[in-house]
Amino acid sequence: MLSVIIPIYNMTETLDRCVESVLGQGYDEMEIILVDDGSSDGSGEKCDEWERRDARIKVVHTLNGGLSSARNTGIDASNGKYITFVDADDYVGADTYRPLMNVLSEHKDYDILEFPVCRFYGSPRQEMLSFSEKAYTDMVDYWIGESAYNHTYAWNKLYRRELFDEVRFPVGKVFEDAQTLPLLLEKAKVVATTNTGLYYYVSNPFGITATAKGEEYEMLLDAHLRVINELPRTEMTQSYYLYVLNIQLCVCGLTGKSPRLFGQKIKHPFAVNPLKMKIKSIMLNIVGINKLCKLYSAMYNMSS
Repeated sequence: MLSVIIPIYNMTETLDRCVESVLGQGYDEMEIILVDDGSSDGSGEKCDEWERRDARIKVVHTLNGGLSSARNTGIDASNGKYITFVDADDYVGADTYRPLMNVLSEHKDYDILEFPVCRFYGSPRQEMLSFSEKAYTDMVDYWIGESAYNHTYAWNKLYRRELFDEVRFPVGKVFEDAQTLPLLLEKAKVVATTNTGLYYYVSNPFGITATAKGEEYEMLLDAHLRVINELPRTEMTQSYYLYVLNIQLCVCGLTGKSPRLFGQKIKHPFAVNPLKMKIKSIMLNIVGINKLCKLYSAMYNMSS
């Protein structure tokens, strides 16, 4: 059975669309756990209405504890062999879960199965994140080769429930996915990607990512520093370093703090894309990471 965990906090406008997309999968071997995280806008009452309408739905009402806490509550209440997550402002494409569960039935060694996403749906940034059919037994290969660090999302993956026996999302943190996925990869033996199914990550200008400030980006930096500092330099690609460098520069600009990421020379900086990263790579090679961070801090202060 598949457990679908939907954390909800004040989502009356999008909750019905989200739940309908899951119920409309045409897949009966699942339970849908609606976690009402102390909503004050009537979302909790809507959850109860859905529970009365469909036997596959069960509702858990909690005091407001944040997204991580709500997901953890859903995990504790789950009974499925596999679990997945859906954010209440997003929705799942038609005919997604049945074929994904068929893949897991055919490949019983898969611990995590990642599937495509339509990112920032409904905005000018809308784009497709697609995958090939591939299985990884080397988690570093998955993290680096698949650029998994750039899509650590909790919701476009199906997980073997046992992976969460000793893992939970960090309560009180944002960018919690980036902190949790590496812990799950430490326990996983096989991670696979597929081009089956589709998750709609709806653009939300008021969401955590869009409104994040310096403290929040420090949490994201912490998550990646724990990974990058443990990677052998021979296995750490330049693209991942530049990805973390971009977060580090953002933190320095917003907080004025000194860099915590180690400095590194970029090979062939003129070949780096996009243009903004090309400029950052060239400047990094010229002045080093400490002066580059001071420069970005000064630029942020001038623009604020």
